[in-house]
Amino acid sequence: MPAHRRLSLAAGLLYLATFAASIPAALLYAPLLAGAARPDPVAARTAALLEVALALSCIGTAVVLAPVVRRVSEVAALGFVAARTLEAGIIVLGVVAVLTLSGVRATAAPDDAVAQALVEVHRWAFLLGPGLIPAINALFLAPALFRARFVPRAIPLVGMVGIPLLLASASATVFGVFDQTSPPAALAAAPIALWELGLGLWLSIRGFRADAVERLV
Repeated sequence: MPAHRRLSLAAGLLYLATFAASIPAALLYAPLLAGAARPDPVAARTAALLEVALALSCIGTAVVLAPVVRRVSEVAALGFVAARTLEAGIIVLGVVAVLTLSGVRATAAPDDAVAQALVEVHRWAFLLGPGLIPAINALFLAPALFRARFVPRAIPLVGMVGIPLLLASASATVFGVFDQTSPPAALAAAPIALWELGLGLWLSIRGFRADAVERLV
């Protein structure tokens, strides 16, 4: 298997892993964040491990793709690694907040203000991490893939369309225009989610176009 195919396969599987980890984690966290009187500590810890796996997968996609993207743009490669690492760090901050909340509720009746503060830390971490940084990731990665034709141009084009939509949606949420889980926010986030899912599937199944990669060697 050529080196570029191994890299694309690894990147694709890591992208798919972010979906496989993030969706169950959100479902498992929901009762705790909603203020359940007796949240399941096992569910919270399982969700935390899934989100740590999500954070590591984020970093992994950047590390694996960087050698190929660097052939197109050194700035794009470094920027993508930095943005993915920042996203992972914010995700882990949210994990720490939720584990703290779970531990406090399991051992004592927490002060409402303390509990709400921890919920808010997770909410803002979720907004500024997975809710905003993917637009920055796409800003570095999508134009590079589009220009180099490593994958069908329709895939990075969806990501490029999604960048301003997600940035606008996250800004609107910060200023209280609508909630991050509202229909407008979900609609604005859809192109970026579709771009990442499409990229993960394509890289896993088909990989980079060999002729495009070889032209840049």
